Amino acid sequence: MKYYVSAKALRSGDGSEERPFRTIREAAVLAKAGDEVIVAPGIYREAVDPHCGGTEDGRIVYRSQVKGAAVITGAELVKSWTRYQKDVWMVRIPNSFFGEYNPYTTYVRGDWYFAASPVHTGEVFLNDKAMYESTTLEGVLKPQIYRPSWDPDFTRHKWYTCQEGGDTVIYANFQGKDPNEETVEITVRPNCFYPSQTGINYITLSGFTVTKAATQWAPPTAYQEGMIGPHWAKGWIIEDCDVSHARCSGISLGKYLQPNNDNKWSTKYYKDGTQTERDAICQAQLEGWTKENIGSHIIRRCNIHDCGQTGIVGHLGGVFSIIEDNHIHHINNKQDLAGAEIGGIKMHAAIDVIYRRNHIHHCTRGLWLDWQAQGTRVTQNLFHDNTPPEGTEITNGLSLGEDIFVEVSHGPTLIDNNLLLSSCAGRISTQGIAFVHNLIAGSFTYVGQGTDNSGKKFPTPRYTPYHVPHRTEVAGFMTILHGDARFYNNIFVQQPVRTDLAAWAQKWGTYRLDLVQFICGTKPYDGYPTPEAYFGAFSPANAMDGNNRDIYYDHLPVATGGNVYFNGAQPCDSEKDAVVVTDRTVELMLREDGTLVTDLYDHLPSMENRPISSAVLGEAFEPEQRFENPDGSAILFDVDYFDVRRALSPLSGPFTQAAGEIRLYPEDM
Repeated sequence: MKYYVSAKALRSGDGSEERPFRTIREAAVLAKAGDEVIVAPGIYREAVDPHCGGTEDGRIVYRSQVKGAAVITGAELVKSWTRYQKDVWMVRIPNSFFGEYNPYTTYVRGDWYFAASPVHTGEVFLNDKAMYESTTLEGVLKPQIYRPSWDPDFTRHKWYTCQEGGDTVIYANFQGKDPNEETVEITVRPNCFYPSQTGINYITLSGFTVTKAATQWAPPTAYQEGMIGPHWAKGWIIEDCDVSHARCSGISLGKYLQPNNDNKWSTKYYKDGTQTERDAICQAQLEGWTKENIGSHIIRRCNIHDCGQTGIVGHLGGVFSIIEDNHIHHINNKQDLAGAEIGGIKMHAAIDVIYRRNHIHHCTRGLWLDWQAQGTRVTQNLFHDNTPPEGTEITNGLSLGEDIFVEVSHGPTLIDNNLLLSSCAGRISTQGIAFVHNLIAGSFTYVGQGTDNSGKKFPTPRYTPYHVPHRTEVAGFMTILHGDARFYNNIFVQQPVRTDLAAWAQKWGTYRLDLVQFICGTKPYDGYPTPEAYFGAFSPANAMDGNNRDIYYDHLPVATGGNVYFNGAQPCDSEKDAVVVTDRTVELMLREDGTLVTDLYDHLPSMENRPISSAVLGEAFEPEQRFENPDGSAILFDVDYFDVRRALSPLSGPFTQAAGEIRLYPEDM
């Protein structure tokens, strides 16, 4: 059955094409498996709560009749501003207007949230741009530039809220604009398209603009809400949507509510956050977290931008998903939120998740894979500008940013055929990882570090789980030994080191090879054994020797081959076959139109590279699982970034062949 919705209907009808509903919410109450909800262009200021799910063979489809023209928003227009002083205006809103949830009395909070200044889940928007909250009225009357922001000039647009006699009062400095003549909105709802119940399976959301929701911080140990999300279900498709301006997270593939373990670290304090995370994982397994029940979602061809915490967030609920062909950009650029859960994509337990052909840029960090990136593949993506712009004040180590952060996972985590062009390409506090056929123009940071809880007196290792291959069931827990890394057929191009980033690292005492450093290449793996040396040390004579137990806790090995280094990029000391080009300097520049300008392939040496496959990469050490497809089949890296087939002796890097200018993405990305 088809239901029709039109915001322009004079009054709500029966959902037929002739007499459409006025709200999507009405259709969401009735739609059953196999039904389609067709939504006409218009603005829908509502929270859509799908009551029923579909089936694998009979999805429920919510479709915008014109791509991008049906707008679901969690914001309301405000046209009743009165001038307070000069550029500062005020509005008084009865608290009854907000119902059960008032974003202007609700602060952003939760585990791993570390912002210095308190901010609310609500926001004020001037012409679709989020203004900056002040903690005092004085900060609105005399606004100062906020230097950590990636857009410092706009930070003079300040607002402040307080409670007076049952009203929410908002003061805002519109910098000379009349808010009653401009488009000024405030967020009032926490979600836009999100079921209140779990288990609402097989929903498709297609072609909508979804924007401006007062979402809460979404750490892995809490109920993880988003502006859009399946809320602990299976088989959703979110496609061709424009997703923007969530206070915290745009799309959540995240964790359901565990009342006994919801932000326990930051509310009860007595258990460390990593322990409550382990508790949450084991509890979820007991309560139905299986491949049959949860995950297997698809997010594709979406434009995701201008969210405060993440474009996509998830823990446990995103397993076995595909995230492809999305444009994810300008995430956390306001820098008014701070903590360990921020990125273009931030996912825990991305088991068998595939990230492919995404364009991720101008995010505080691009892709953060935290814990259990087992069977995860990152392929054919373009990353750039995921470190702060020059002149931005960097307030802490997590503000530095990088293209990919893989943290405390046992793998196998596969990163192949990508372009990693930011100053920091990867933060590699992990093991069980493989880089194959990438073009890398930034450094690797935190190699060998960042896997404990920074205890000063006692050891504080993070025991993280690994799983039965291609399943959710936990197979064991172990600390991170580092290494167990493979680097094959990559090209490394050293870029000029930014003096501001180097100065910041020196100021904070972190400018060292195993922390924050800016040498492009595998150099941070100096001192790590080769596979031959590592496994050759084990024998019946010493394996059970009580005086030689350290052998089980040394760094794991690093395997290399077919890598090329330009412009001063450096290999690790065990990489004997590295090709280091010292007699020429190559150009590498990405233009705003998506064209990579380079003479790299004019200077690439002739090499006899061997084809790389699952057989070459072998198994990740701890889970004893191959680098392979989610169905267990082998991977042969026989096609490049553009799906062009490689030669028998393939070129290093992500391209089979390249001219001086390479168009990497279409104009609409």
